[in-house]
Amino acid sequence: MKRTGVTLAVIFALGIVVGGIGHQRLSAQPEPVTRTVLLKTDVVGAEGKEAVVVFAEIAPGATTGKHLHAGQEIAYILEGSLILTANGKPAVTFKSGDAFEQPPQQVHEGQNASTTTPVKILAFYLADKGQPLTTAVPK
Repeated sequence: MKRTGVTLAVIFALGIVVGGIGHQRLSAQPEPVTRTVLLKTDVVGAEGKEAVVVFAEIAPGATTGKHLHAGQEIAYILEGSLILTANGKPAVTFKSGDAFEQPPQQVHEGQNASTTTPVKILAFYLADKGQPLTTAVPK
């Protein structure tokens, strides 16, 4: 009887430890899309406009989800391959060294074409000052 209680206590404690380790590993999964603002500056001669340079990374197999930008986006693929789908247009695949442009308010979605390597993008935005660069669009 005493042995059964000790065995159950050890199994319970072991379950807590294994569950905690599993939770840490699941919590450590990278975000599907990360965006890092590298530079934000006023545009001289264009009152209320700002230029923003962003480094974006899309995890392997991940998607950006449908979204839009308040300003014009000009992007350059540093590494990887991106499938870009814009409303009303066929999907286009861009690879390392390619550049593309998205007009303001154009709903679009990017998907990493690889399941093993991230897509790395350098993006430049010309936007209204103080407005969010990216806005998610409900499906």
